[in-house]
Amino acid sequence: MIAARCRVNPSPSIWPLLPYAACLQQVPFPPSPVRARATYVAVGRAGEVATVATVKYKDETGDVLERALAVAPAYSVMMDPGQRVVRAGDHAEFDATVAISSNLMNPTTGTLHLDTPVGWRAEPARMTVEIPARGETKTFHFKVRAGEVNEGRTAVQATLEASGVAYSEGYTVVTRADLDTFYYYQPAEQRVSAVEVKIPPNLKIGYVMGAGDEIPDVLQQLGMNVSVLAAEKLATEDLSRYNTIVLGIRAYDTQKDLAANNSRLLDWVKTGGTLITQYDTGTGDFNSGKFTPYPATLGRARVSVEEASVKVLAPENSVFHVPNEITAKDFDGWIQERGLYFMTQWDTNFTPLLESHDPGESEQKGGMLEARYGKGIYIYTGYAFFRQLPVGVPGAVRLYVNLLSAKGSSQSPVASGQ
Repeated sequence: MIAARCRVNPSPSIWPLLPYAACLQQVPFPPSPVRARATYVAVGRAGEVATVATVKYKDETGDVLERALAVAPAYSVMMDPGQRVVRAGDHAEFDATVAISSNLMNPTTGTLHLDTPVGWRAEPARMTVEIPARGETKTFHFKVRAGEVNEGRTAVQATLEASGVAYSEGYTVVTRADLDTFYYYQPAEQRVSAVEVKIPPNLKIGYVMGAGDEIPDVLQQLGMNVSVLAAEKLATEDLSRYNTIVLGIRAYDTQKDLAANNSRLLDWVKTGGTLITQYDTGTGDFNSGKFTPYPATLGRARVSVEEASVKVLAPENSVFHVPNEITAKDFDGWIQERGLYFMTQWDTNFTPLLESHDPGESEQKGGMLEARYGKGIYIYTGYAFFRQLPVGVPGAVRLYVNLLSAKGSSQSPVASGQ
């Protein structure tokens, strides 16, 4: 019956050629898991009726409503974070958290363990866990000790054994008042990307958060000294503590105190700091605010093809050499897009560092600009590091570390890295 429900394509002749998973890609929602069907014969003709099993429930206002019955496993098992970046060659150690929630009315017990790559180990190897009743989530912690790893990808998998069944998937509920309830399933794993990257010693980074930005977590996983810098404290914070300050994606859009204290950041750059500004969507507010040290116009240009070629415009610039040597291969494996909200015009004090453009479109040189300002450096980048770093794209990680390492004339050159 599920296959029949899935056949909504106007060309039914293709269905015999498609596996069931491909069939589901053609419909907005998965079929209801519980259905009833009855066939009958009346007046010499056969017929059929079908319906979906439903359940009644009360909404937030107390009204009794009805929606299709949803079915889920007894337990949900999820790892946090779902992605981790480590340095290749390291015998990395990190904490792995497993969250378990239950659909059963009463607490139970089970056994939880992690499956790790060859040469890695998890401590403890196995633990007995108390699984909470429905409506609660409980977390459990392991220490993962990695073996020596080459650059590449691997994974750590969590498995819960309870009542004779093994559970290695987690899910989140997708619903709203005018929809049925659906479950979005994910494997209970932590994907690990090992990256060959040199990290400069003694580099202190302040990071002003923007919107939905995971870059600080990745930098900390790599062993970098990163502190989240509250925008409302920019007026009084001792900025001399930091070598580099990064403004997260859409920071000017979401942090009013950042715009109010922008001049203080630029004064700090003059004394020798490195300020990295990432893309913002409010182009009008950004341009009217004159947040850059020299005139520049933020536009809406983007490079949406992630495989679009990238040309280095200033090959002698240190951001392509220190502490990591950047080559054409470092632009391989990027996801979703190259970048967005590139600058369209800029003062001659800015140096464009990269050029990339979608096929058939004109050159876009405003995706990464650098300017010397006083004794420091100002960098604008619209390249989509916020997408690349959380999934551990090696070349993007190396280039981002180089941007963080850029030094003005008042700071000592960055060492080659640890």
